[in-house]
Amino acid sequence: MSASFRERYAAAAAANRSLLCVGLDPDPVRLPDGVDAVAFSRAMIEATADLVCCYKPNAAFFEADGAAGWSALRAVIEAVPAAVPVLLDAKRGDVGHSAAFYARAAFEQLGAHAVTLSPYLGLDALAPFLAYRDRHSFVLCRTSNPSAGELQNLTADGRPLYEQVALLARRWNVHGNVGLVAGATYPHELARVRALCPDQLLLVPGVGAQEGDLAAAVRASVDASGGGALINASRAVLYAVERGSMRERARAARRAASELRDAINAARGVAV
Repeated sequence: MSASFRERYAAAAAANRSLLCVGLDPDPVRLPDGVDAVAFSRAMIEATADLVCCYKPNAAFFEADGAAGWSALRAVIEAVPAAVPVLLDAKRGDVGHSAAFYARAAFEQLGAHAVTLSPYLGLDALAPFLAYRDRHSFVLCRTSNPSAGELQNLTADGRPLYEQVALLARRWNVHGNVGLVAGATYPHELARVRALCPDQLLLVPGVGAQEGDLAAAVRASVDASGGGALINASRAVLYAVERGSMRERARAARRAASELRDAINAARGVAV
């Protein structure tokens, strides 16, 4: 039996001394001339592979190009070293019979080790993903975007809705393969999610371009052992500089990733 996502994550985090997850969002208007999404992503992977605990390709940046984009996404996932897990940021969420095919696409066709999911339809929409016990499903809980509170802070049975989602995710975690997405831009809420789900993995976006407080987010999201979190940065690493050759951009991405990894470690009290 192959290693589970959680095992892969733990091994990469330990080997690289890192809780940094780098998002792979190859925006065509920000790529160097003559460099496509695959070549750009490969260069970013090669520059940062020893500094991360995970890579998170965002499906939207590939699906927009149709069949060619789907092939590019598969090629990028295949370019990630075997020692580093891949979390597909696809935010799927559909009725059960459709969800089963989305799960097959993410896990069997693309070979992702984890995926992001919307819980709005309830457990039957997530069950086809959770049936892959060696893969992980990260449920959107308290997201980092500015309008997140319009729904996620509504009161439901005496609690904010995001807390109810966290409690459901804890109940759904029968096989130890359910994580949550909670943004760095809301550290108080992030801490509440960690308190409700002390042993589950948390994907924490929003520390780079969205300007979340890195140290506060790290302290709020790590578990009792100082791990259990994937602190994601995408644009802050990929586009650390937006001029110069691909080699110069890769060097800048490595510097940015190294600085973020060290800042994360400092916030959790790990020697850098």
